[in-house]
This record gives sequence, C-alpha cells and structure tokens, in this order.
Amino acid sequence: MKIIKIKTDYIKLGQFLKFVGMVSLGGEVKDFLSNSTIKINHFIEKQRGKKLFPGDLIEINHEKFIIEAENDCSKTENV
Repeated sequence: MKIIKIKTDYIKLGQFLKFVGMVSLGGEVKDFLSNSTIKINHFIEKQRGKKLFPGDLIEINHEKFIIEAENDCSKTENV
C-alpha cells in the first residue's frame, strides 16, 4: 500500500489520478474512470470530482493507496 500525503483538506479523484501517474492529462481521467475499477473505501467510484480525505483508502486495479494529511503527527510521540 502506498501512502499519499496531501497538504490540503482534500484532493479530488481526478487530481489524485494525475498525482499518482495513472493519467498524464486531465482529459484522460474520464476514459480512465470508464475503463478501470476504482474503489474508495471499498465502494466503486466513477465521479472524477469525488473528494478524497485523509484516511480514505483508494484501490485502483488492485493497487492500494491511503490518503494522509502531510501534517499528520499521529505516528510521532508528543513530548
């Protein structure tokens, strides 16, 4: 599983697909969504504008990703 860190509150699915290299241009997103199986938190998704938030699990053609906030310090100890 690959961890994808974002600086904003959310990232849209189309932006995510470009970020991880599944598509190179925004115009390719619609075709990619039509021809691929994309699950968000175990539910099939076809909307390119779907907002992805930290904690969301994305599966694209059996490859898994998880969204994390870049400033997430849950894995570090507070002193």
